[in-house]
Amino acid sequence: MSKEKVVLAFSGGLDTSFCVPYLIDQGFEVHTLFVNTGGVSTKTIDEIEGTAMKLGAAKHWTVDGQQELWDTIVKPLVWGGALYQDQYPVLCADRYLIAKEAVQLCKQLNTTLVAHGCTGMGNDQVRFDLSIKALSNLTILSPIRDIQKSVSDVRQYEIDYLSQKGHQVSAVHKSYSVNENLLGVTISGGAIDKWQEPESNTYILTKNPEEVQQETSHITFEFVAGELKTLSGENVNGVEAMQQLNQTLGGQGIGRGIYTGDTIIGLKGRIVFEAPALLGLLTAHKALEEVVMTQQQNHFKPSLARKWIDLVYQGFYFDPLTTNVQQFLKSSQQNVTGKVTLKVSAGHIEAVAVDSPNMIVDQDVEYAQKANWGIEEATGFIKLFGQSTATWSSVQQGNGGW
Repeated sequence: MSKEKVVLAFSGGLDTSFCVPYLIDQGFEVHTLFVNTGGVSTKTIDEIEGTAMKLGAAKHWTVDGQQELWDTIVKPLVWGGALYQDQYPVLCADRYLIAKEAVQLCKQLNTTLVAHGCTGMGNDQVRFDLSIKALSNLTILSPIRDIQKSVSDVRQYEIDYLSQKGHQVSAVHKSYSVNENLLGVTISGGAIDKWQEPESNTYILTKNPEEVQQETSHITFEFVAGELKTLSGENVNGVEAMQQLNQTLGGQGIGRGIYTGDTIIGLKGRIVFEAPALLGLLTAHKALEEVVMTQQQNHFKPSLARKWIDLVYQGFYFDPLTTNVQQFLKSSQQNVTGKVTLKVSAGHIEAVAVDSPNMIVDQDVEYAQKANWGIEEATGFIKLFGQSTATWSSVQQGNGGW
């Protein structure tokens, strides 16, 4: 009798590597799926496939999801410009593409079983489970959550289990959990989990700013309707731009961060993240957006941007509200066309020049220098603008206050 097939979202890390022989021991035919959302070389992709086959996978599948990640996540993230809890640029958002591709492969293989290597303490289990449930009626298998019922040191149990099967775990995977994609890198484990200063070998994309030569350079970003089109005059697509910026800005020690905050399931979490390209894009885009949008747009849009980032972080990417908000963000970009120059130095970037045909600038008015109105208009405006407060003060004085 043929074994029941299961599609396993596979990264080649400790957790998903453990899942392959574990599921085989449970009697399943395991099909591993790696969705390349960026940040990995061709050599690494081949190594991931080799690892899957050595572990006993019946077949390994690789899907290139880099362009889709740019189109569905990076663009609206830049349009919004918000960070989760004002710190974290949701580098975890590629999980939605992985879940979507896993569901599609299950349909292709005519199986009702899908599996992931998420732990029972983390956020990714929420993102995977909610996405799979939003897209299908598949049964979800989660080996790591299974063993957590009876195992205290899960990571060591996985290492020992794989060792008994003849598979050795790298030193990096023993100490850290690393997730890399087009958006950047997130790292947990080691000193990070202990709320201590991360070790120097923690970082992958960025150099230590203290060790970078003190040289200054400039990068010019050109946007059309909110979407990046050129870098320093060269045409680039989104994937190319992220790759170039991660290398260039990361080499200047830009984009490091430590996120400490609330996880979806109510724990306090801490991760190191690196997002050089994303920080450059967000900085340039914001500088342009501020001068081409009206005051009301600039005041209101951030509230919806925060809602979008919250939905994406918390597992609700496939909720219709995410699409609703995303459509608003896209519509807000109609006039966000122009060029921004960033000044880059060790560990620091700054938008130093902005040029756009849509800048909301009156040539007869210059802040703190000149205006095309007189003192009567200025004082009249101030009087009316503060009338409520002035009246309140008058009433308080009449009642013996102040």
